[in-house]
Amino acid sequence: MKILAFVDMHGNLSSLIKLKKKAKKADLIICAGDVSLFEADLEYLLLELNKMGKPILMLHGNHEMQSTLKNMCKPLENITFFHKKIKRIDKITFIGYGGGGFSLTEPDFSKFISKNKEKIKGRIVLAVHAPIYNTKIDKIYGEHYGNKTFRDFIEKKQPELVICGHFHETAGITDKIKRSLIINPGPDGKIIEI
Repeated sequence: MKILAFVDMHGNLSSLIKLKKKAKKADLIICAGDVSLFEADLEYLLLELNKMGKPILMLHGNHEMQSTLKNMCKPLENITFFHKKIKRIDKITFIGYGGGGFSLTEPDFSKFISKNKEKIKGRIVLAVHAPIYNTKIDKIYGEHYGNKTFRDFIEKKQPELVICGHFHETAGITDKIKRSLIINPGPDGKIIEI
């Protein structure tokens, strides 16, 4: 499966053009949040992404209200609002958790995982907006500012792939936690084959 992952596009139209070209090679698209800049032109951006004709799992970041993005995704045939959702596609378990980006812990994520632990099995892909603690992806100004709750999950469950963002400074950077590939795909997106 080829996944086109992107994050922190913030309405950048040149990034949108690049994503449209890359989408032709993808089986699935994942947006890890902040598709817009404080919801400016959000409807237009979603309509353009929907036109790509590929299934899209969409998370909100800290620039979209959860309820607004959820409602705007409902009528779009190719976009699924994916916050606090688990979906099996081709024997891979996809887990989505959007929003935030500023906190070191996420107690609601732990509750969500605990409530759905029976569904979390086999090959796993985790998509979150916040960066993962103590990785190359969460290090800015010489300090680590990522999320420890997500890191704990990764260490225990070893997802094959983790897509995150929020820190523009680390766009395009990858890291590993044991077997798990952690990537901030940036606004222009990356194709990842799993």
